[in-house]
Amino acid sequence: MSLGSSARRALVAAAAVLAASCHVMGPPYQAPQQTPAGGATAPPAGTGRTPATQPGVSQPPAPPQPVPPPPQPPTRQFHLGAATNALVEQASRQAASGNPQLAQSTLERALRIEPANPLLWIMLGQAHESEGQYELAGSMGHKAIQLATGDPRAQASAWRLVGDSLRARGRNVDANEAYSRADTLAAQ
Repeated sequence: MSLGSSARRALVAAAAVLAASCHVMGPPYQAPQQTPAGGATAPPAGTGRTPATQPGVSQPPAPPQPVPPPPQPPTRQFHLGAATNALVEQASRQAASGNPQLAQSTLERALRIEPANPLLWIMLGQAHESEGQYELAGSMGHKAIQLATGDPRAQASAWRLVGDSLRARGRNVDANEAYSRADTLAAQ
C-alpha cells in the first residue's frame, strides 16, 4: 500500500504539529508542593529523597547539647557494725562506772574489728583525752581525719578532737584553726 503525496504531506504535517506541541508544552504538569508547619518542603514525589539528602539543601545546625555538671564526690557516712556497736555501748558503761582504762581496752577491741572506721578512732581519742593523754588523743584525731574522707560530719568531729587536744596543750592558735575546719565541714 502506497501513500499518495497528499497523504504523505498530511502525515508530515501531523508529525510536525505533534513535535511542535511537545516543545511548546514542556514537561508534564506537577501540582505545587505544600510546605509543612516546620518550614521544610517535602521531597518531589517519586524521587525517594528526603530534604536533608537533596543536593544544595542545608539543614540548620543542631542546638547545642547542655553540658552536664561535673560529678560530685559521693558523700559518705560511717556507721558502726553490730559487733562494734555492742562494744562501744559496753565501753560507755565502763567509762560511766569510773573505769576509763577498761573502756579504752574495749574500744581497742572494737578497732580490731573495724580498723578503718574513723568513728572508733574518734571515740578512743576522746577516751584518752578524758584521761589527760592529749597528744595521743590528737594523733587519733588525725588518724580519723585520714580515714573519714568523704564524710564531712566524721571529719568535723575529728577536727574538734584535734582542736580540743591542742587547746589542752596551750596551742590556742592551732586549736582555733582546727575548730574553724570543723565548722566548715559541719556546714556542708
